[in-house]
Amino acid sequence: MAEDIKRLAPIIAAEINARPEQAAAAITLLDEGSTVPFVARYRKEATGGLDDTQLRLLAERLSYLRELEARRSTIVESIRSQGKLTPELHAKLASVATKAELEDIYLPYKPKRRTRAEIARERGLGPLAEAILADRKLVPAELAQSYITDDVPDVKTALEGARDIIAEGIAENADLLGRLRNHLKDRAFLRSRVVDGKQEAGAKFSDYFDHSERWATVAGHRALAMLRGRNEDFLSLEIVVDADDTSPIKPVERMIAAAYSIGGTLPGDRWLMEVAGWTWRVKLSLHLSLDLMRELRERAEEEAIHVFARNLKDLLLAAPAGSRATMGLDPGIRTGVKVAVVDGTGKLLDTATVYPFQPRNDLRGAQAEIASLIRKHKVELIAIGNGTASRETERLVADMLADMPAPKPLKVIVSEAGASVYSASEAAATEFPNLDVSLRGAVSIARRLQDPLAELVKIEPKSIGVGQYQHDVDQSRLARALDAVVEDAVNAVGVDLNTASASLLARVSGLGASLAEAIIAHRNETGPFKSRKELLKVPRLGNRTFEQCAGFLRIPNGAEPLDASAVHPEAYGVAKKIVAACGRDVRALMSDGAALKALNPSVFVDDRFGLPTIRDIIAELEKPGRDPRPGFKTATFADGVDDIKDLKPGMLLEGTVTNVAAFGAFVDIGVHQDGLVHVSQLADKFVKDPHEVVKAGDVVKVRVVEVDVPRKRISLTMRKDGEAMAPRGNSQPKSTGKSFTPKPQAKPAVGGFGAALAEAMRRK
Repeated sequence: MAEDIKRLAPIIAAEINARPEQAAAAITLLDEGSTVPFVARYRKEATGGLDDTQLRLLAERLSYLRELEARRSTIVESIRSQGKLTPELHAKLASVATKAELEDIYLPYKPKRRTRAEIARERGLGPLAEAILADRKLVPAELAQSYITDDVPDVKTALEGARDIIAEGIAENADLLGRLRNHLKDRAFLRSRVVDGKQEAGAKFSDYFDHSERWATVAGHRALAMLRGRNEDFLSLEIVVDADDTSPIKPVERMIAAAYSIGGTLPGDRWLMEVAGWTWRVKLSLHLSLDLMRELRERAEEEAIHVFARNLKDLLLAAPAGSRATMGLDPGIRTGVKVAVVDGTGKLLDTATVYPFQPRNDLRGAQAEIASLIRKHKVELIAIGNGTASRETERLVADMLADMPAPKPLKVIVSEAGASVYSASEAAATEFPNLDVSLRGAVSIARRLQDPLAELVKIEPKSIGVGQYQHDVDQSRLARALDAVVEDAVNAVGVDLNTASASLLARVSGLGASLAEAIIAHRNETGPFKSRKELLKVPRLGNRTFEQCAGFLRIPNGAEPLDASAVHPEAYGVAKKIVAACGRDVRALMSDGAALKALNPSVFVDDRFGLPTIRDIIAELEKPGRDPRPGFKTATFADGVDDIKDLKPGMLLEGTVTNVAAFGAFVDIGVHQDGLVHVSQLADKFVKDPHEVVKAGDVVKVRVVEVDVPRKRISLTMRKDGEAMAPRGNSQPKSTGKSFTPKPQAKPAVGGFGAALAEAMRRK
């Protein structure tokens, strides 16, 4: 294993902008069972301060490279068993850096079913192929006369057999395949066309009915839109190469010819040039097109997963409203508005269902019931789900609050994304076995206002729905990426050991579902934990697990003051030396850390704890258990703007960013349909990446640019002048015309976005 790390560390280090020794140390720690959050927070000396982003990339690349090594070993053994492994071939196999290159080299040696070339060799046509390649002056048809047998009845059959043998050699030439693949990546275009007769049914993909663009620059969201259109049988897709080259012999054919020194007007050269063209059309074109299509999908999926992960992180780390009594309202019309009240810790206090809308229209009764619950439980916050009847529910609450004496609760519109999934989940059934499923949703809405992270961890990340084309990407890869985001977010914030749910504890470094349940069971049986050390009394939680999880678990007001901080128990000794140097009691110092600013951190460095850890400890003592999340604020929706039909161009509104994609940001402005701020409209300057400007959960000011009521599309701008600017960068493509002629991307109307993209966001 040491040799493995020594070989892989320099490769990974170059990719994550680190030194080989940093990568080697991180790999060793991960191999020993340490988690990324633990290594990033508590092993900075060992890794030289690699952050969680670098460590996640390191772990992903390490997995890929080890899979590559395993495949390389399998291939080497396979070729060796055939007696064909030469020193040169072994060196070539050892030097490749990708799975695609490795498979290219393996092609000639890969066990396969009986091919046309093999049949030709069995019929004795191998020497004919060699003779044609060796002497181009000879006429192939005349050479073939000598190879006519019972199995080869005529010259045509003989030449076809020779062609099959030569074509197989061309198709298995790894160096040539690499050059051709690179040529396609540089010159190929992706072309999409509507399937005949599917124009009306596939209208949502109309942007791609007759569309082409360079393969190398296809944006991920456009690629996934076209791939979805193909999968749903509305579009046809193909890779087109050198379409603008009008010469009789295409560049790809000339590349094949050059690889075998085919040229001139000699009889053998003319015949071989025909073989080169045939090989490209019949064998290589399809093979390499499939390679490029697969790589395009992988590239698009990587972008989509990255966007989803970043949005999820922003949502998980959104500002918590805090530990205040909260009412959750899950709006509904016919089925009524579900009401749930929770205390500051999230404990359910009361529930009700009111029917202010049709068919009952009991508006006054609903308001009276809600007001009664507010007074009874001293509710400070009202969380209103943003689904159907959200604005109507908000209006009835606003009218009710207007008649109430101060202090009045603050009403907030809250995203319902994933609430229904939680309501029907096993976790919800365990927590509320006797509560109606619909009322569980109201509880979730209330709690996610109090603490978005603590509530959202109960929901499968994919169900939160802040991605683009999330159902079209590799689901296992998506799950791994999102799970990593949740783990990093939970450990960045820290978890109260005595109040956390099993779902939240399961995401803590080193723990999992089983140990989380064991901690809950121990807490229920023996009472709250008084110190972190008591964790070692939990069955199956040993020293190694304690090392990984302890620093991320908090015990406020416990026997050991440092248990409320992010200082790891292994560093309590040095932390107490720092406290002693200030001449203050730990608790006093934690409430007033001014004395810490005068300390020289280097004085406390020893053989075990370096300067990075000392600085972290001092920072933590200054503000123990600090929450990295921003302060709480909420958007105020405009009165009288409740439906898309109420919108008019030029309106200035406030809204909340619900989703950020490569082409722009979606904003909830309170009309049941998110509007799109195209990337070109996010700022008065050019914006390459929307995340540079906004993130999910941000409260923003937007101006309405265009409203398309029939198609439920709202175009918004965040530019200060409110004027439209021609989209650049991640713009939406338009048709390039009826005939295929590669040319620059056409641009869409300002603020507009493709039907396929809109469909993607609806299906998220």
